[in-house]
Amino acid sequence: MRCPYCAGENTQVKDSRPTEENAAIRRRRVCPDCGGRFTTFERVQLRELIVVKRSGRKMPFDRDKLVRSVMVALRKRPIDTERVERMVSGLVRQLESSGETEVASDTIGNLVMEALRGLDPVAYVRFASVYRDFREAADFHEVLGEIAEPVADDPDAPHIPFEGAVVGVAPLKKH
Repeated sequence: MRCPYCAGENTQVKDSRPTEENAAIRRRRVCPDCGGRFTTFERVQLRELIVVKRSGRKMPFDRDKLVRSVMVALRKRPIDTERVERMVSGLVRQLESSGETEVASDTIGNLVMEALRGLDPVAYVRFASVYRDFREAADFHEVLGEIAEPVADDPDAPHIPFEGAVVGVAPLKKH
């Protein structure tokens, strides 16, 4: 493993331990050249995935990009990072075990939305607003109507009452 500080190639593993219910291995490493310390994670990868964007462009699947987009949706929400990692690992396993090497970005987006819907309704709306490219308040209204219904496969999911009322915002007064 190359050192991220000095690019030295002789890094040493100082500690290894399983994480994410033994789905990954966390390794603490040190570089003997510069003394830099860093952490790496090792996960099983069933197959190389290619993401097909809406434009038709193809690019390699990037798990870290998926984690970052989920974390943006969950910013300042009371969700443990461990739960996010488990959710993302489950999504990646689902994609890898589908048997397909090319996956449409829409498929990934829909899977993330469904996972967020069960995890945190606010994050679901945030992610949907970017993923579905909301242009007006009516778009939010539609998604809020979607989360007002209990999740079909989770009878314990919280029911969020939403009766179609749009909350108005009073104009700011100029002083």
